Amino acid sequence: MAMQSLAIIIAVLALLLAFGVPIAYSIGISSLAAILQIVPLDVSVITAAQRIFVGMSKFSLTAIPFFILAGNLMNQGGIAKRLVDFVMALLGKLPGALLVTNVGANALFGAISGSASAAAAAVGSMVEKGEEEQGYDKALCAATNGASAPAGLLIPPSNALITYSLAAGGTSVAALFMAGYIPGLLWTLACMAAAIFFAVRKGYRGTPGRFDWKNLGVCTLKAIPSLSLIVVVIGGIVGGVFTATEGSAIAVVYALLLGVCYRNITLRSFWQIVVDSAKMSGMVVFLIGVSNILGWVMAFTQIPQAISAALLGLTSNPVVILLIMNVILLAAGTFMDVTPAILIFTPLFLPVVQTFGMSPVQFGLILVYNLCIGNITPPVGNTLFVAIKVGRSSLPQVMPYMLGYYLMILAGLLLVTYVPAVSLALPRLAGLI
Repeated sequence: MAMQSLAIIIAVLALLLAFGVPIAYSIGISSLAAILQIVPLDVSVITAAQRIFVGMSKFSLTAIPFFILAGNLMNQGGIAKRLVDFVMALLGKLPGALLVTNVGANALFGAISGSASAAAAAVGSMVEKGEEEQGYDKALCAATNGASAPAGLLIPPSNALITYSLAAGGTSVAALFMAGYIPGLLWTLACMAAAIFFAVRKGYRGTPGRFDWKNLGVCTLKAIPSLSLIVVVIGGIVGGVFTATEGSAIAVVYALLLGVCYRNITLRSFWQIVVDSAKMSGMVVFLIGVSNILGWVMAFTQIPQAISAALLGLTSNPVVILLIMNVILLAAGTFMDVTPAILIFTPLFLPVVQTFGMSPVQFGLILVYNLCIGNITPPVGNTLFVAIKVGRSSLPQVMPYMLGYYLMILAGLLLVTYVPAVSLALPRLAGLI
């Protein structure tokens, strides 16, 4: 019964997505189709409605709309330029200075804004003019911008990790946030290494002259207010001063004050930011509510247990099982957005990895890291296409460079997957696990 239900869910979901049905409706309809073979229609519909309500009524969900609003305020608040100047002053002497700056600024801005696409758009537009003036290859610049932007989804505060916490049954958000730093840094360093490799091959040098400590000091002072958001919010959550939900509200107030002080947010623009954030939050929260139906159907039909038995029947080797999972997640990430993929695959794979003692925190980082790669992989690859548009390039021109970035990023994925300390060292030091 379990595998039959899973087959129905996959078939109906794929069919609906192929016809362009929104992902939330597709998940709900495919879940109902699977359960109708067991439960009568009237009971199924009533239960589904109850599960949506229960899924949307969790207090911890409040953090997501607040972090979305804080990110949108940051996007409009003049933060990107200060971060680009800071990273340029710090790393500008390296080969391919503007490429390396793009990578570093994307990691910082993505972490603050919580959006890979926003980072690619904001930071990419900031460095694009300088890259053009210095004769950089447009396709290489677009590839660098797109490949590095998802690092911010791993570095907290991260809505993807909050969503995983909910899907995993309440895994500590503070532990997940601390666990995200090293994988996010690995992604960033992998992109920097690839950018420097390409820069050396093309003869792109760093900024001439000696290292300017005075300029670094000035740029650091200008960037400190923006960077302090991460310190205040994450420090408060990890230190137990406030919860993730309270931290998200503090992030909104902080981002709004910065935007007003920088004179980049007016009353009219603030209203538009609130409206856009409400629309985005509504989609995300409804998706989480509908995915609660899927979780109930999977539990009722014992799909996770069947998948666990099937994988363990193939092999009992955790290395091979994790490799199979990575391949599946990488494939799914190429055509699914991060949030719905987290909600679908967490209840499927988490019970499997727990059978051989993997921490839910480590699996959360493996899952999000995989799905972030999907963000920059065709045919969907939203972040990659934003970077291509900003960089005024094309997919055929960009892909040869992307292959180099994929290689380095996948090396990071192997470390996150097979070296537990990469994800667990910081949460353990902080006493969170």
